[in-house]
Order: sequence, then C-alpha cells, then structure tokens
Amino acid sequence: MKILLINHFPLEGSGSGVYTRNLAIELTKRGNKVRVIFPENEKPREEIFEQSPIYFKGQNSVNWDLDYDFPCFTSHPRSINTYYDLNEGQMKDYIDVFVKRVKEEVDDFNPDMIHAQHLWIAPYAASKTNVPYVVTAHGTDLKGFKKDERYHKFAIEGARNASKIITISKQVDREVKELYGVNDLDTEIVMNGYDEELFKPINLNKEEVLKSFGVDINPDYIISFAGKLTHFKGVDVLVKAAKTYNNSIKDKTIATLIAGNGDLYSELIELKEK
Repeated sequence: MKILLINHFPLEGSGSGVYTRNLAIELTKRGNKVRVIFPENEKPREEIFEQSPIYFKGQNSVNWDLDYDFPCFTSHPRSINTYYDLNEGQMKDYIDVFVKRVKEEVDDFNPDMIHAQHLWIAPYAASKTNVPYVVTAHGTDLKGFKKDERYHKFAIEGARNASKIITISKQVDREVKELYGVNDLDTEIVMNGYDEELFKPINLNKEEVLKSFGVDINPDYIISFAGKLTHFKGVDVLVKAAKTYNNSIKDKTIATLIAGNGDLYSELIELKEK
C-alpha cells in the first residue's frame, strides 16, 4: 500500500512529529511505501521512508518555500512562531503551499490513502485531492481552533470530508464532536502507543543515574515530568504542588525532576526558587 502522511511540524521536537516519524517507520517495515510531507527549517536526517519537506526560513535555512519560520500551536524547540502570529498574507501563503505540495505529491506518488495529523490545514489540503484520507486529532489542534477563528472554515472542511477522524483520548473525542460538528460514526478513539523496544523496565542504580545529571541526592520517591514547558502542560502546578507534598510528608524525601524546554523555562526556574 502507498500511504502519504502529512504533518504541520518537523519529525522531531513535537509529540505529533515523533508520532508521525515512528508511524512512517513501522508502516515501511511492514512492507508499505510511505512518503511524508512536513515543515522544516533545516535539513532533516535520512530515514527509511521518503520525505518531502516544506522549508521555512529559520536560523539554519539556506533555501526556503516560505520566508518565515514554521508556526506552531504553542511552541517548538526550533520555532517560537505561532499560527496566531501570522498575518493574513502569511496565512494564505501557508495554506497555498500545503495544498500545492499535497497535490504535487498525490500526482507523483499516487497514494492509496492519506493520513493527516491535526484537524487543521493538512486535512484541508488532503480534501482538495480525490484520495481518501483519515485525520488524527492530537489535542493542540483543538486549542488552536478555540483560539483563532480565522482557521475554522479550513479545519471544519478538512474534518467533515475525512473518511475517519482518529482521536487519542475520550476528552479529545468529545471535543472534536462538539467543535467540528461531526457525529459518533465519524470518529474512532485510538490511544497513543509506544515502542516496546525503547520503553521497557531496566535495572538501574537510582543514585548513580541522578548523579549523572548533577542531582546529588538519593530520594525515597521521584516525581517526574518530561515534555514541553508550556502553559497547557501545567508544569507550574506541579512545581507549586511539590512544595505542598514536600512539606506534608516529613519522614520521606521526594525529588521532583522536570526535563524539557519551552517558553516557560525561565519562569519555572524562578518559580522553583520562590
């Protein structure tokens, strides 16, 4: 089978990007032919699947399709630009480039189906072809839908013409139906999976691992967060909660470890000190 995947973000640095990359790898390993369209502001690494980057102007760009950095719903390690920052001209260019590239790849690759990520511009672009497509709603697209009405007509058209909308949780499934006006038959909940070869229990010395990261303690319990440091993740709530549970549990030591980056990094450091 030939499958064309489309995402609004690079294949590294965002949850849906990593999801798309892993999906492309697994589909290829199972004998499918896969091509992926995605934004970039630098040369991507080699993969076992075919890649069709749309280049944006970034710090490491040489040639680009669009003269601004790729936009996000919240933030990205390699771009702080958001969809809401785009003016009308930039927004039109963004949509036009995605539609044009998807049509070109459909003509060249001749896919049996398209899998678009996010209920946003990618499914709208897919709807402009005669190829059946499915969409995965990841959640941040719903936040974008609530925040900027300029994208509504494109997102709704992409959603309502999809063969199926995959939702990653009960909450996302409920909100997709409420926001986009689709019914129960249009959606299917498929929880995110994980790579068992990568994520598996291993025997480690806790004290040695912590020391390797400059943490010179051996706590009874560890509470951890790894991910994007942005408002909707609620990391600030975790930092505030840490003070409460550390003060409440006197006979045990608890280490709260936060790993990640994002627009709240400096603010969280300051909050931790307070």
